[in-house]
Amino acid sequence: MLGMDAKPRQNVKRLACLGRHHGVVIGLLTLVFAVALASAGHASADVSWDPERYIGVDEIQPGMDAYCLTDYGDGGIEKFALKVLDVVYNIDPGQDAILVMGLDERFKHTGPVGGCSGSPVYIDGRLAGALAFGWQFAKDPLYGVTPIREMLEVGRTNPTMTAQGAARTSAFAFDFSQPINVSQVSEQVLRQRVVGSAGAGGASVLPCPVLISGLSTAACQELTSQFDAMGFAAIPGLSGAAAAAGDDETTELKPGGTLAMPLVTGDISISVLGTVTEIRGDRVYGFGHSFLGYGAVNLPMAGGKIHTVISSVMRSSKLGTPGKIVGTITTDEMTAVSGRLGVEPNMVPLSIRIERYNDSEPRVYNCRLAYNEMLTATLTRAAVAGAALRLGPLPPEHTIDYTAAIHMDDGQSIRFGNVSASAGLVEPVSEIIGALALLMNNPYGSAKVASLDFGARIRSDAISSHIWSVELVTPKIKAGSDIEVDVIVESYLSEKRKYRVALPVPKTVAPGKYALMLCGAPEYERFLAKTVPYRFIATNYQTLVDALNMALNIPRTKLYCVLVLPPGGITLDRAELPHLPGTKSVVLQSDKRALRVQPYPHWIEKTVETGTVIGDREIIPIVVEE
Repeated sequence: MLGMDAKPRQNVKRLACLGRHHGVVIGLLTLVFAVALASAGHASADVSWDPERYIGVDEIQPGMDAYCLTDYGDGGIEKFALKVLDVVYNIDPGQDAILVMGLDERFKHTGPVGGCSGSPVYIDGRLAGALAFGWQFAKDPLYGVTPIREMLEVGRTNPTMTAQGAARTSAFAFDFSQPINVSQVSEQVLRQRVVGSAGAGGASVLPCPVLISGLSTAACQELTSQFDAMGFAAIPGLSGAAAAAGDDETTELKPGGTLAMPLVTGDISISVLGTVTEIRGDRVYGFGHSFLGYGAVNLPMAGGKIHTVISSVMRSSKLGTPGKIVGTITTDEMTAVSGRLGVEPNMVPLSIRIERYNDSEPRVYNCRLAYNEMLTATLTRAAVAGAALRLGPLPPEHTIDYTAAIHMDDGQSIRFGNVSASAGLVEPVSEIIGALALLMNNPYGSAKVASLDFGARIRSDAISSHIWSVELVTPKIKAGSDIEVDVIVESYLSEKRKYRVALPVPKTVAPGKYALMLCGAPEYERFLAKTVPYRFIATNYQTLVDALNMALNIPRTKLYCVLVLPPGGITLDRAELPHLPGTKSVVLQSDKRALRVQPYPHWIEKTVETGTVIGDREIIPIVVEE
């Protein structure tokens, strides 16, 4: 019986003996047995506690011999001798731990190994639990073991939590009451720590190695800091996933064998490695600790092959290759991850096309990403950045022309393209992951992301520029005439260029002082967000799509000239009524109306294509005479 500890079982046996002599005790025996069942909870149909298969912590004593099964890459799954040191009850609230010492010389040489998480530990020939945490820099191979009873309970405490139910989970809390800012959203996503390093009793969980293949070592190193910040041990993997996929040895899941999560598959591979602890029917248990830790998930599950263990004073890790996907991780809780064999995971196709100044031809990468509210945006960033940096980092002076598309399963798309100058991958990457994170973590029940496309052409020249000077050509300005200004723009290592801009002044403009702003795209975006914020505020799924398409399609190679005029008319929620008569405007601005009402801001603007990216602004005063 799952969840029934040893003491109730011992009491049942004593009462049974007394029953041979005292029939009245039989009723008491039945009562105690029922209480024990009720306190333990009912086991699911496919998982039950088998005392011949499992050993509980109550039966474990210091000094007992033990062993674990794991793959060090030498000869497949092997036995590694252990010695039980003690059982620690409530090492964390509601959790026990078994402390074991590794006796094998390889354990002593490597110390705690990332990827050993989930390695099954056997005592007295029965499964006791899984290697789960250790102490970094410890001189002895001391491990903490998560009891198997706690692992088998994963997914049973709340039957309503399913992989399908996880589809509406929001991993981030974004403020949708403000104009969307994809750069700020991107920063929030990248600051998110996916897994914690703290384990039971102040120890550290055995880090899950993230194996990256299909990219150069330099590109992998660029991604290492990002994955390390998320709590993973990122190391370059081996480009051999395709060959391993057809190998039965890497496909079959066995206790002590590799339990992989292929988060990105295809031309670029990003996989998390752990170890299988137990298999009951079509259900697989592993890791001995959490991965994301928030319950129901939907992540691809596979076996794999371990090539070797990379021994390090800082952090040893397994080096391996995932096999083909054979199921789905459906539950991720504090003490284990659990998956189902034969269940197809949700994944998103991603196509990347990169042209580089130092590559002979364009390269296309076709991948599939795990569909997860917390991970998909970050995985997209890793794949795009890795593909763009395949032939090394970008030079200090560079230009990136890029396009992107996020296709939803309702037929709508977020499409955008722009130019970035000498800013690395910050702008294109922040835009795609910011938009993705908003679409996958909004409160409006939006459609699901169906596919992603990204393309970039990277040049080794810089087109960044700034405004050198602004000169007013028409000193006297009257309503109905034009304002003419000469703007000189200086580009990096290029000659200055002069642009003459003419803005018509409406005949209705009253005499007085006004401000003329000349700027690049960043300042123009800030102007719009402050002046007409409702255009960038999402109040439902459709307005989110519209706001993203508007915010992401402001060209950076233009000079923006804006003359701000007095407000007139009103905006009624998102409806713009710029020419509404004053008397009607007063009526509609009543405080009793539920819709948001504000004066409609007027301005005149004109854009000039410069072929450069202007990063600053100039504001000059304008006087309209009578």
